[in-house]
Amino acid sequence: MKLIQRLPFVKKPPFVAVLRLQGAIGMSRPGSPGLSDAAMAPLIERAFARGKPAAVALLINSPGGSPVQSSLIAGRIRRLADEKKIPVHAFVEDVAASGGYWLACAADNIWADTTSVVGSIGVISASFGLDQFIGKYGIERRVHTAGGSKSFMDPFRPEKDEDVARLKRLLEDMHISFKEHVTARRGTKLASDRDMFTGDIWTGRQALAENTGLIDGIGHVVPKLKELYGDDIRMLDYAPKRSFFRRFGVQLGTEIATGATGAMFASAEERAMWARYGL
Repeated sequence: MKLIQRLPFVKKPPFVAVLRLQGAIGMSRPGSPGLSDAAMAPLIERAFARGKPAAVALLINSPGGSPVQSSLIAGRIRRLADEKKIPVHAFVEDVAASGGYWLACAADNIWADTTSVVGSIGVISASFGLDQFIGKYGIERRVHTAGGSKSFMDPFRPEKDEDVARLKRLLEDMHISFKEHVTARRGTKLASDRDMFTGDIWTGRQALAENTGLIDGIGHVVPKLKELYGDDIRMLDYAPKRSFFRRFGVQLGTEIATGATGAMFASAEERAMWARYGL
């Protein structure tokens, strides 16, 4: 069969390039490049450039992360889709929330499982206040800056009202960009009788039943692509390669390379992002 497909006079069945976008966005860890534009750019470019795919499918499973990386990845997908006139379909697995939903909106259509979690169109900043902790143990924090704002939101110093107000202004501006992206991509599909940008979340079933406009329907990648492009459709997968050691669940030298404390907090932060959606 493969030999027949290589013959120039034999019509080849259509194929869809399948891009897997999985994990917290912009969070790089040893042995894992994270879901960032730098890590995904080569795969995205190849998915649109190799052959002439009938479509590109995005398999999304992400609780969000960096607004900048979300914007860069989504922007790259849209630029290539528009240049090459290739339709894009997003398929939500467990969750496409916050930045994960930002990525889903890069597609022309969004399909989800009945139990997928979608939405969370908002921006959040979370940190720890450790000033009382270090004071309890007699630890003195020494900070010297050139520029009055360089110690902005220092977790080892008491929180300042002016710092909180400034942070909220930054978050609100990011939220505006998020809302603009969703509105531009989903357009009149979005519910007009309620505020869809509160950070609320829905299951796929709820999003469809309540006419939120966040998704276009319930569907899984293989049956939906066959429905759209025929039973003989082929799928060509594009996903980041895992290192030899990560295939066996081993991360050598993580604590040495990054520092045990840094690795611990990064891992805890990512787990907290997933836990927010019951995962």
